[in-house]
Amino acid sequence: MKFTETPLKGAFVVELEPREDFRGFFARAYCEQEFAQHGLPDRFVQGNMSYNHKKGTVRGLHYQVPPALEAKFLRCIRGAVFDVIVDMRQESPTYLKWFGLELSADNRKALYVPPLFAHAYQALTDGAEVFYLVSEFYTPGTERGLRPDDPAIGIEWPLPIEVISEKDMSWPLLQR
Repeated sequence: MKFTETPLKGAFVVELEPREDFRGFFARAYCEQEFAQHGLPDRFVQGNMSYNHKKGTVRGLHYQVPPALEAKFLRCIRGAVFDVIVDMRQESPTYLKWFGLELSADNRKALYVPPLFAHAYQALTDGAEVFYLVSEFYTPGTERGLRPDDPAIGIEWPLPIEVISEKDMSWPLLQR
């Protein structure tokens, strides 16, 4: 696997290194040793999937706080999504900065999201599916969120937000 650090320290784009032959290819999608070599958590406790009927659907921005800090490792396995992370580490020089990239079944890129990073994605295609691993169990009372349209963050979504949960739009705007 090829790890490329994003402008937000600790977050990585992870690309496959396929071994190809006449049948197609084989590639490692996750490796505990390679994650450990990059100083990343190598224990994931859940694998989750989300499916989105319509392009323009936004899920997030979500994160968990102590004692249930959560890292995520995700990949789009059908269609395409615009994946976004926001650094929520108050001591970080990139606090409240965001980074986004397209993850798709075609480009096969994955994203490692460190703890204390808010995460969301927007479906770029109808029927987009995302599979992701999380390092901590969902813990009620530790979930936090940001509104995807918060002007204090200024995320540039590629499409108008067509579908979003009431919960995701009810997070308070940041005071800056």
